[in-house]
Amino acid sequence: MPKSTIILGAPIQSGTHQPGCLMGPASLRTAGLPETLRALGWQVEDRGDLSIPAQAPQGHANPAVHHLAETRAWIDLLVTQAETAAAACDLPIFLGGDHSMSAGTIPGIARHARALGRPLYVLWLDAHPDLHSLDTTTSGNLHGTPMAYACGLPGFGAYPALEVALDPAKVCMMGIRSVDPAEHQRLIDTGIEVHDMRAIDETGVLAPLRAFIARVQADNGLLHVSFDVDFLEPGIAPAVGTTVPGGATFREAHLIMEYLCDSKVVTSLDLVELNPFLDERGRTAKLLCDLTASLFGRRVLDRQTRSY
Repeated sequence: MPKSTIILGAPIQSGTHQPGCLMGPASLRTAGLPETLRALGWQVEDRGDLSIPAQAPQGHANPAVHHLAETRAWIDLLVTQAETAAAACDLPIFLGGDHSMSAGTIPGIARHARALGRPLYVLWLDAHPDLHSLDTTTSGNLHGTPMAYACGLPGFGAYPALEVALDPAKVCMMGIRSVDPAEHQRLIDTGIEVHDMRAIDETGVLAPLRAFIARVQADNGLLHVSFDVDFLEPGIAPAVGTTVPGGATFREAHLIMEYLCDSKVVTSLDLVELNPFLDERGRTAKLLCDLTASLFGRRVLDRQTRSY
């Protein structure tokens, strides 16, 4: 019986000031993501895009915070939808939208993991740790908060009550290279495993990834991968509003996805922060499709030449 995936779009851009992320799910479909996965032998159900109704504005003591009501509504919706999708297939894919989406998907997957009686691990591929609270963010962009919220850290009284918190000891961050002071302190306080780009330059991507995957396997854990476009070098993935030079290369990113495929521990995936308005002839969307294909079983020898 073929493995199954459910594709679910969350066209969110309320977590950022840069418009365009709401076109991310459509761009990935246009780039051929469902067809690519079917060609690899997966059973694909595309459930389309979620939506929320118009929200009355919600204030906060931090005047920088914006679109709080919308973010809260998305979290409420995504927690339930992510849990349902995870229970209905082998490996659901959640298409963003900005990274505030993960404030809903990770808690939803955590509820699914609890129902199975298995621990949840998260591989966070991102230039940023997203460990701000509503009180510490200076930009007010709530895409900088999902990891702190999912881990049950303080400062989220205005977000929905968290039913199952993620254990920070079961998080591995790779590609980090832009950290605010408040986030740096939270990294110290939580002890989250972090491999910034200097560490990756020194060791390569495979050594820390192999060690983390070994922990997941030894614990019979579920692994959620949250992939932010800005994890990648902007020269190969320009379609993101938070470009940070010095990201992962084409081969580093594919090696990560290929190794994850071989490990057989990945049980859910976020693809976030794709902003097609900033892209060049769809190259970033196509690259994300190719990386997802590597995670879903495409081998190096199966790749065809692509022109841009």
